[in-house]
Order: sequence, then C-alpha cells, then structure tokens
Amino acid sequence: MKSGCYTAMVTPFDGAAIDEAGLTRLADFQIQNGITGLLAVGTTGESPTLAWQEHHRVVQIISQHAKGKCLCIAGAGSNNTKEALSATRHAAEAGVDAVLLVDPYYNGPSSLEIRREYVSPVAAAFPDLSIIPYVIPGRTGAQLLPEDLALLFREHPHVNTVKEATGDLDNMRRTRQCCGPEFTILSGDDGMTYEMMTDPGIAAAGVVSVVSNIVPKAMSDLVRLLAHKELEKATALAEALTPLFGLVTVKTVEKSPYGDVICRARNPLALKTLMQLLGVPSGSCRPPLGKMSRAGLDGVVKIAKTVQSKNPALFSPLAECFNVDIDARLNDERLLAGLYYPSY
Repeated sequence: MKSGCYTAMVTPFDGAAIDEAGLTRLADFQIQNGITGLLAVGTTGESPTLAWQEHHRVVQIISQHAKGKCLCIAGAGSNNTKEALSATRHAAEAGVDAVLLVDPYYNGPSSLEIRREYVSPVAAAFPDLSIIPYVIPGRTGAQLLPEDLALLFREHPHVNTVKEATGDLDNMRRTRQCCGPEFTILSGDDGMTYEMMTDPGIAAAGVVSVVSNIVPKAMSDLVRLLAHKELEKATALAEALTPLFGLVTVKTVEKSPYGDVICRARNPLALKTLMQLLGVPSGSCRPPLGKMSRAGLDGVVKIAKTVQSKNPALFSPLAECFNVDIDARLNDERLLAGLYYPSY
C-alpha cells in the first residue's frame, strides 16, 4: 500500500440507523484535508456491532465516495474465515483498494493457523486486491508473528502491508528484518507513529489513525514531515498532537458502593463523545459501548481545551468544515448532558 495517513473512520449513527449523510460529510472532511486513504468499518467504525448488511453498506458508500480522490480500505476481518472471504468478496465488488484482516479474536488460533487457515485463503481467492493483516493482540488474544507474515509476503506478494498495533518495538523490528525493505509497515497506534517512522529498524511508512477523524490535516502533515525527514517540524507537530492521542483509551478510577474500580473508556467511545460535543456527525456508540463516566468526560474536555488553547490551528479545519465554534462548545456545560452516566 501507499505510504501516508489513513483514517480509521467512525461510523456515525442517527439513533439506531447509520447516518449516511453524516458519513459522506465525514469522508469529505477527510478528503479535503489531504488524507491518503479511508478505512471503512474497522474497530473504530464499530464493526463488531454492525450487521453484515450495514457493514457492506458503509463499505459501498466510502468506496464510491473515495473513488478518484483517495484510497479505500475495507475492514473484512472475522474469527470465521468463511465470513472473511464473504466480506472480502463484497469489498472487492464495491471497488476498494485493499481489505484489512484483523487477527481472529476469541477463538485464539496460533500464528501458523492464522497464516494457513485465514490470511492465505483470502489472499489466494483475491490475488488482485491488497491484503493487510492487522496485528493487535491486546484486542484479539491472538497474534500473527513476523515470521509467518514474511511467509505470507513470499507466497502472496499482495500481502505487502501490515497494520502494526502490538505496541512492541522489538516485534516491529523483527517484522522489518523478516519481511525486508519492500514491505510496508503502518502504525496502528497514533502515539507510536513518530517512533515507528524514525526508527530505521522499523521504517514505518505511515499510520492508520484514530485521531485523524478530528484532525486529518495535522496527522497527514505529521506523516509527510516524517517521510521527508523534516524532524524539527515533525517533532513540534507531534508534541502539539500528543494530548489527543490520550483519547484512544481514557482510564479513570470510579467510586462504586463496594470500593474503587478502574474504568477504561476504549476507542471509539472517547473520540465519538468529543465529536458529539464539537457538533460533528457521529452519534453515540452502539451497545455494549455506552457512555463515559463524568470523570472520563471531564478528561476528554480537558484534552480538547488543552489543544484548543495551545494549538488552535489543529481544530481550525474541523471548525471551518462543520461551521462550529470550538471554544463555545467546549465551555457550554449544557452540551455535556447525556454524554455521561450520572452515577457509577
């Protein structure tokens, strides 16, 4: 795949239904701000809670909207190879450029099985489509290892990219060692993109980004600066963006009737909560994701206020595209109603 910044798009909802008009507005926002490509129905797009009919519809909309403007990747992963094949077939017919295959979750195949019984069958069935394994053991409980990734690349040259979200720099270096210089490594973690792109042992080519949903220009600029080794400018921009990377998981300590408990608001809950607050199409998350605690919401607002006060240019494209006053919305207590659970 081409180097650059790919947005792992949220799926906006209008009540129980997909907000198709909002989805195309979000796609336009991304395209207008220089994104390399759009990922439809990844984890950030709440793929686990979409019916397959809904899943296919989102892929179709994004693929059609991206055509001739940017690349389109479709999430097609499953813990069922038959489903992955079916989803990939639909995505190919919709005209996407690539599919993303997350490691099979819950049933826990070995790396050998992931290679032989999951990625390889999809790659063999679709030789003209880029196949991108997505390695994120923290979510799936399974992991395609660098050695098996290299074997896939050797057998199927169109398995030439990985979305790397292990958080393990040694694993990333091993991937580069096994797969060679022609293989593309994309960061699956916004906060690690700088290190992954500047470490010569990893030499990542970009990122599949979560925060680019709200700051696409800044994330695209960061990847471009790193690719051109303009490190002074890239360092300054990365520092400005760093607070937003905290939206991926917001951790708080809550008071329950039985004592303190840890609460983790995981992606895309905090992101979509902020998008709702800023007046951007998103809607709420689908159950079992729900709302944040008040402490978690306060943390999200603090992150956004920090960025707006120190680096307001980051939010300027969003404010212009959606015609919103960022400061006013971040300081209007009334807009917080309904975005959090009033008690534990």
